Amino acid sequence: MVATSPPTLPETQYTARGEWLAGVRDTLPLMLGSAPFGLIFGASAVIGGLSPLAAALMSVLVFAGSSQFIGARLYATAAPVPIIILTTLVVNLRHALYSATLGPAYRRLKPAWLAALAFFLTDETFAIVVSYEQRHPSSPYRHLYQMGSSIAMYLNWNLWTWVGIVAGTSLSGIAQLGLDFAMVVTFIGIVVPLVVNRPLLASAAAAGVAALLTYSLPHNLYLMIAAFVGVAVGMFVEKQGDRNDDQ
Repeated sequence: MVATSPPTLPETQYTARGEWLAGVRDTLPLMLGSAPFGLIFGASAVIGGLSPLAAALMSVLVFAGSSQFIGARLYATAAPVPIIILTTLVVNLRHALYSATLGPAYRRLKPAWLAALAFFLTDETFAIVVSYEQRHPSSPYRHLYQMGSSIAMYLNWNLWTWVGIVAGTSLSGIAQLGLDFAMVVTFIGIVVPLVVNRPLLASAAAAGVAALLTYSLPHNLYLMIAAFVGVAVGMFVEKQGDRNDDQ
């Protein structure tokens, strides 16, 4: 069976409005998965000691679900500020890899556009944008597709954060309902299709094992350890593969 390239459209058949709406449409299923996560964040943040305004501003100004959860959790346990900063920094280092992947397609954009795309970028948006670029490499409005997805995720996340804040201040026990499991399933759905070679598989497996072995460490240090182990193992396996190819 001969592999064929995905069908593409002439550039003239793409429109700015159409690409923006396509980004929103393709993001809708992922918005459903992130809704419980935003609700749980809002509820757990206020239960953990953040004021409703501080919890809301985290979603408005930070807009990084996993880092917000970690930051709020560390704050609730009175973790030192350097630990909170370092942990959230390590968790978000993956965005440097996202930028390296998407950067070549946006070389001609103005700095303001690049800054906006970087701020609003999430794991979900990255996943669908990578898939979109494979299917539509000739579109001149790829940045609008990404922004459409990003804005949809941003509004959805902030909406459910407020729902969680209201629930956390008025209902008891909502943070223990386990609704964040929906986000776990969402991330599994995002990650698994991207594991397409040995280095990525080794990286994911090593990070998972490291997280399990170090989960009991204080201040969620297992996250930093798992991230470093995953990156190191992935790079090692990739280099070994390159050496074997050269021989």
